[in-house]
Amino acid sequence: MSEHDTNLYGTIHGGVMMKLIDDAAAAAAGRHADGPAVTVSVDRMTFLAPVRAGDLLSVEAGLERAGRTSMTVGVRVTSERWNSAGPATEVATAFLTFVAIDADGTPRPVPKLDVPVPGLS
Repeated sequence: MSEHDTNLYGTIHGGVMMKLIDDAAAAAAGRHADGPAVTVSVDRMTFLAPVRAGDLLSVEAGLERAGRTSMTVGVRVTSERWNSAGPATEVATAFLTFVAIDADGTPRPVPKLDVPVPGLS
């Protein structure tokens, strides 16, 4: 994260992290759906710790549930200081719902979910 991502408090703006979360969740949903999937809702977003300029973020997303056309994706964000070898800190979690769409923007079926990703729920 860079100083351009900070808010008036000197920490990373929540909207910047929300974009990273939505991007990762969309990739997980699109891969499962084997095509486009759009965000329908942010079901829960929790900011657990501040992120500062210079922190390195890791964003992990995985499917929690697959319905007929919709998918729930869990996301976990961890942070590490760029200049220290300390442990990663969990800084945010989120759950988002996506719907797979066809070329006309109409909802389309998604594959069943075999096994949810452990540790994201």
